[in-house]
Amino acid sequence: MNVRTLFACLLCVITTPIVLATDAPETFQNPILPGFHPDPSICRVGDDYYLATSSFTWYPGLPIYHSKDLVNWKRIGHALDRPDMVNMKDLDDNNGIWAPTIRYHNGLFYLITTANKSGGNFYITATNPAGPWSDPVWLEDAPGIDPSLFWDEDGRCYCTGNTWDFPKSWPAQCAVWMQEIDLAQGKLIGERNILTYGHANNATYAEGPHLYKVNGQYVLLMAEGGSSYHHAVTVHQSKSLWGPYVANKVNPVITHRHLGRDYPIQNLGHADLVQTQQGKWYAVLLGIRPLNGHNPLARETFLCKAAFEDGSLLFNPGKGIVLEEQERPNLPWTPFEAESTRETFDDGKLTWDWYFVRVPQTPFHTIDKGRLTLQLQPEVIDSLVSSSMMIRKTTHHRFTAITHLDFTTKKANEQAGLVYYRTANGYYSLMKGKEGLVFTKKHLGKKTLIAQAPYTEKSVYLMVDVNGLEATFRYGANPNTLTDIGGVQSTATISDNKFNKFNGPGVGVYATSNGQKTTNKASFDWFDYVTAAH
Repeated sequence: MNVRTLFACLLCVITTPIVLATDAPETFQNPILPGFHPDPSICRVGDDYYLATSSFTWYPGLPIYHSKDLVNWKRIGHALDRPDMVNMKDLDDNNGIWAPTIRYHNGLFYLITTANKSGGNFYITATNPAGPWSDPVWLEDAPGIDPSLFWDEDGRCYCTGNTWDFPKSWPAQCAVWMQEIDLAQGKLIGERNILTYGHANNATYAEGPHLYKVNGQYVLLMAEGGSSYHHAVTVHQSKSLWGPYVANKVNPVITHRHLGRDYPIQNLGHADLVQTQQGKWYAVLLGIRPLNGHNPLARETFLCKAAFEDGSLLFNPGKGIVLEEQERPNLPWTPFEAESTRETFDDGKLTWDWYFVRVPQTPFHTIDKGRLTLQLQPEVIDSLVSSSMMIRKTTHHRFTAITHLDFTTKKANEQAGLVYYRTANGYYSLMKGKEGLVFTKKHLGKKTLIAQAPYTEKSVYLMVDVNGLEATFRYGANPNTLTDIGGVQSTATISDNKFNKFNGPGVGVYATSNGQKTTNKASFDWFDYVTAAH
């Protein structure tokens, strides 16, 4: 199949007209947010649902999504969108913004989260979830990670979180704590109590706690087992706010670790609950879709039913697992208009699809007359500082990304091109330089020159075509007659490993002068990202 035929087929998938409300489907496909969307948290205000996920070192951070039906979601903004809100300089890709909780109380939205290795726990507020959000209120004495907020019926607010700073009785033991928080003063008050160490005497990595009050009981929902194969969700309940919290007999209430490593959805955990306007319960939670033991898409957001029965919390009653296809919530079907597969840069500003890795220290991009121009910077993507790189999330196991670059240089250190990126220790780059094209891989921290090709034209089309565990890179002066370079590569480079742990993958554009100052620039007049069905 040639490139033109491939694009025609994929575009048919993407540009299918949106389903009308009268043609609402009976089922939906998981995940509801594919690609890099870990640690989901959700709240409802009237008939509207809002969801936030972790963003790690990607900026702008803390993406906020909106839905009417729990299935169709649209990004409406980012809570961290000002450079001075969080300092991400020198952060490893797996640090930064971890596990937010989004809540609504008395006309105000709250986001509480952890800036891991970059300040600790903080919260921000907004009257509109699309923003603007307030400056961070830092909770200097809040230990650990994964903070959450809960308002009791008397209006007092409590913060829960996790900690590992105590004498351990078994390996990887963590504790979930709670303390009252004075939101007017922006600080924790009163005594801090440990609520639980997990549902068993060997529970590991107790984290991600959320507290609710349901049918007169306090319900503590939390994650255990670590964020990989043994990940699980457990629930503890108490008649009193301060406990004791008793582990439910059905624990873990959801996990896939008992299904074996061949089951198509793995690592389920870090759940949050929401009740619909009809009184039905649903859970959002993270999971992965591995391919032959690799995970090139990282952690994604899934949806399933939940129900309280005889005091126990059940996930997907009658099934007990999360399915790829599930019955749709009984809510008005409200799809959003399909987004264009081509970024033309015609609006004079970036869409919310585009991210920097770490907060840029100085502006390096401009958009003018339908072109994105990057100023080459000395910084490189191997370093833990912001370089001249802009990426968007990869959201499917099959996708094609292609861009049109104008760039010339007479210096061997100057390069610009296409990048498929996970971390500073795991990426592919196809760059145009002084002599031609340079194709590089960095896998498990080791950088390798895969191939070079002479190329003298000013303009070049650069493409990556990903099909599951295979990635093929191409280049040329004509988008319909591109030439392969470097043969078929493995997306294991982008998949989870000892360096590529918590964050997710992206594909985009990159320009660098490799340690030397320059005034040279690279220009891109469009960027296509076309996916097949997930």
